[in-house]
Amino acid sequence: MINFITMSEYRGPRLRIIRRLGRLPAFTRKLPKQSKRHIKRASGQKKKTQFAYRLIEKQKLLFYYGVSEKQLVKYVKIARKSQEVSGLFLLQLLARRLDNITFCLGWAPTLPFARQMVNHGHITVNQNRVTIPSFSCSPGQTIGIRNTAKTRKLVAENLRIGDTTLPYFVSFNPDNITGIINQIPTRGDVSLNLTDRLVIEYYSNRLLSITLGLFVSNFNIYILYF
Repeated sequence: MINFITMSEYRGPRLRIIRRLGRLPAFTRKLPKQSKRHIKRASGQKKKTQFAYRLIEKQKLLFYYGVSEKQLVKYVKIARKSQEVSGLFLLQLLARRLDNITFCLGWAPTLPFARQMVNHGHITVNQNRVTIPSFSCSPGQTIGIRNTAKTRKLVAENLRIGDTTLPYFVSFNPDNITGIINQIPTRGDVSLNLTDRLVIEYYSNRLLSITLGLFVSNFNIYILYF
């Protein structure tokens, strides 16, 4: 079983994470070197349980998008209440976050860096400064940068449009450094090797256990009261 602390608290080596979870381009651009020791250790691992597979997929989302456990549970609850496929809707909610849009446009080398840019007020939505990384962008909105020398220099230093492929749901105008949300993201717009169904299953079982636990606890209190 893999036990990680959430990305919002993690300050350790990132290569250690991607060795276990696989490549996470938004988390770090570094690639681990496959040594004989790691290959031997991987070949000697025991067969994973179904719970372990679900846990790994959940951890991928946590570290890729840099959200906390509490935030991800909130997104899962929204996705389960929607009329769409829960797994796809969950990915769409995460992909529409402003920090992820900033990363997809190539203005930051990693998503944690993009989140910091949003926090510091470098990013605008429809020419209004937004400092909330979890801000949900909608089709038709224009994403830009503040018209200051510091912001322009920061984006110019980190602009990586030359070595990345834009997802179809956004477009980039290099002349005025703006991006436009064309449509709701599709599954192909998420560059993460993930089985979203397993994430929903993980939280479905977890939320069911919590609900049953609260029911039993309240029932015991009711019996003691009477």
